[in-house]
Amino acid sequence: MTGISKERMQKALEQEKTISKEDHAKVKALAGMVKMPRSFIFKNPDEYGMQGWHDLSIPSDDGTPLEAWYIPAKGGESNKLVIFNHALPMCRAGYPGHLGEPWSNFIEPVEIDFVIQYKHLTNAGYNVLTYDFRNHGQSGAANGGVCGVGQWEWRDCVGVKKFVDAHPRLGKMDVALFSQCLGGVSQYAAITKHPELFANVRCLLSPLVPNMTSVFSKLSGYQGIAQYQELIDLEILKLGGFAAADMSGKLWAPSVKLPVLMWQLRDDAVINNPTDAQSTFDALGSADKELHWIEGTTKRFEDGYNWFGRHPQKVLSFLDKYMG
Repeated sequence: MTGISKERMQKALEQEKTISKEDHAKVKALAGMVKMPRSFIFKNPDEYGMQGWHDLSIPSDDGTPLEAWYIPAKGGESNKLVIFNHALPMCRAGYPGHLGEPWSNFIEPVEIDFVIQYKHLTNAGYNVLTYDFRNHGQSGAANGGVCGVGQWEWRDCVGVKKFVDAHPRLGKMDVALFSQCLGGVSQYAAITKHPELFANVRCLLSPLVPNMTSVFSKLSGYQGIAQYQELIDLEILKLGGFAAADMSGKLWAPSVKLPVLMWQLRDDAVINNPTDAQSTFDALGSADKELHWIEGTTKRFEDGYNWFGRHPQKVLSFLDKYMG
């Protein structure tokens, strides 16, 4: 899945000839979402008094070094592990939108705190393994620094699971996956390509998984450039990335057979919901799946990615059901 059809390319080239300079700059900026400034590690587990944690470097399936934290359950290591995959353009700490430019310029100038979410998990008796995807946080650069929204990052999910399986202690633990946005699309792709690796996983938490066609459609609409979807694709290809349709959770969702809890914003400022999220959820191959709608807000960053941090009970109940 690379490139775009001849017809789509022809339309993009026609748009390139007629688009205004100002609008073309907007198109290029939107395409640049696949090559964002890295979020940095602005807090760590010490912030919430978690003990016994340490740094790790884990090789992706193609060798890209992934920087990680292992955080044991409160009171000592348990036999239950949650592998946590972050979102675009975040890192394992979260998102430093509250700390100024350039992060405050993207979507919402707010903090997304994943570290408090590890606190909820470790307090509930789960060990946590969390890492930065390639081209994010402190992990290695690959693929020209471009995010493939799953097309390359599935290798990171595979590498981490292989590391866990080969580890003398982690390999004996019951495993759950927490895979959101970029992490969710990548996880779905990893399961599709290596189902045998994930056959022993107990369940999947799958928040805010998007289809990038919906993201570009919605965000371009605010800027009055919604008619240039083909040109957006071309500009992403020029950066070394993939067409929007190839960066989508729905592509890989049929291969996901695990028990799934998904949560999404019903009125999301970034994607065309409820349609987009519902279509991805419906495509999941799981017989046992639930979609929880977050109501009363459009703020994907502030209220979507922070939802578990603020309201942990539903997620912890789901985990308890499958991880016992």
